[in-house]
Amino acid sequence: MLKDVKSIKEVVLDGDTLTLEQLIAICRYGAKVSIAPAAVDKIKASRAIVDEIVEHERPVYGITTGFASLARVSVSKEDTAQLQENLVRTHCCGYGKPLSKEVTRAVMTIRANALVKGYSGVRLSTVTTLVDMINKGVHPYIPEKGSVGASGDLAPLAHMALPMLGLGRAEYNGTVMSGKKAMDMAGIPTIRLAAKEGLGLLNGTSVLTAMGSFALWEGMQLLKVSDISAALSMEAQRGIIDVFDEGLHIMRPHQGQLDTAYNMRALLNGSTFVTHQAEIRVQDPYSLRCIPQIHGANKDTLGYVKSKVDIEINAATDNPIVLPDGRVLSGGNFHGEPVAQPFDFLGIGLAEIASVSERRTERLLNNALSGFPSYLVKHPGLNSGFMITQYAQAALVSENKVLAHPSSVDSIPTGENQEDLVSMGAYAARKAGDIAFNVRRVVATEIMAACQAIDLRQEQGLKLGLGTQTAYDVVRQHNSFIENDKDIEMFDELEKVTKAVEDGSILEAVEEKVPLKFF
Repeated sequence: MLKDVKSIKEVVLDGDTLTLEQLIAICRYGAKVSIAPAAVDKIKASRAIVDEIVEHERPVYGITTGFASLARVSVSKEDTAQLQENLVRTHCCGYGKPLSKEVTRAVMTIRANALVKGYSGVRLSTVTTLVDMINKGVHPYIPEKGSVGASGDLAPLAHMALPMLGLGRAEYNGTVMSGKKAMDMAGIPTIRLAAKEGLGLLNGTSVLTAMGSFALWEGMQLLKVSDISAALSMEAQRGIIDVFDEGLHIMRPHQGQLDTAYNMRALLNGSTFVTHQAEIRVQDPYSLRCIPQIHGANKDTLGYVKSKVDIEINAATDNPIVLPDGRVLSGGNFHGEPVAQPFDFLGIGLAEIASVSERRTERLLNNALSGFPSYLVKHPGLNSGFMITQYAQAALVSENKVLAHPSSVDSIPTGENQEDLVSMGAYAARKAGDIAFNVRRVVATEIMAACQAIDLRQEQGLKLGLGTQTAYDVVRQHNSFIENDKDIEMFDELEKVTKAVEDGSILEAVEEKVPLKFF
């Protein structure tokens, strides 16, 4: 439940046990971060190995050599520190809007959690600097575009590292300023990188994982809210509740399907709006009858993605990897493919939420299908009512279909063809977030339309279910039944309900009465 996430006040990073819920608590609700004492020894031991390599000028990728195709170029021990600063300065090639503050905090947290595992060879002071920035609210300005998700999120992570050096830009107390000024105002000393440290900060999947983690979290909440919106639509259309009978679903025991059927029974418990088979009609359309199968498939999709996120936020995605026995292995843990494909799958699962929600809304607005006045207004013709809300839904659903096309099937070689197949995982994650943003409005529109339709039935003296009554009450705290078009601007009304979805007020209120199943 959301209140459990909000109750988390501190998270100890040990590199192995960070959860999605803890990540959200840090990034959205301000939980503090600390480094586990056991991790300190691992960090120091790893650093000692790097120092030994530099001292003896052993040829090790990224420590005493150049990067990518320049691995063939040796670097003297006197230049190893300059090599790392040059790396950060030249790799900051991002473009576009900055990542949100929440996602930026997630980037920093995931990177710090990777470094405390003790396989990156960075100094403890460098990790501490990153943790201090999280706790004191210094948020690097990270453009959202520029990563191919293969040799780590190099360009955006370079932007993350710049303020640590007193370079670049950062947001502090709501204002974007120079990285040096932000660090000074927060009382955090800037650092000079030592050997391997630039690579340790840049060469990982922290940005694409952060973006995907937030898209996943939003999707998890939206799937619960979509069960609520579907239950309201069921009541508005006097749907057949028998389709949620447990006996039907245990015959096809996909977990998401079972959970959705349970949620619908719980939300509709006590409702007299819903009907039984053959009381009014023999069957409902798929968008109502197949809610457990459709919503359930989306839940299973997000469940799979979460299993991958749980691994990735606790993974060592650096290169090279410094092993405790002194070996330094240059491999491919920075490659984004293990999460690029899941984040593409996430986009598909999120898009389907909006697709079925729009179909239920259309049935509410269409007089030929619903029996309600056209567009859910008492005097259609003079008033357009909810007419264009479905048009706007259709636009968002169509956009989602384009965004759901997988990016992980694409690759453009980089690094003079040394990096000859990349994941494009950063865009997979970013567009999943764009889809989630669109889904929020589509589901909010269905909720608002369903509440309007329910009010049109109030003269029949019917009773809402335990969960749906709570949801209805929250909606009506934000907007009222729309009698005609004269005194409203539909955008404002939609914004109110969308905000109630976004801030969790509908879901939290419902789950106080009816805890919903998901994972």
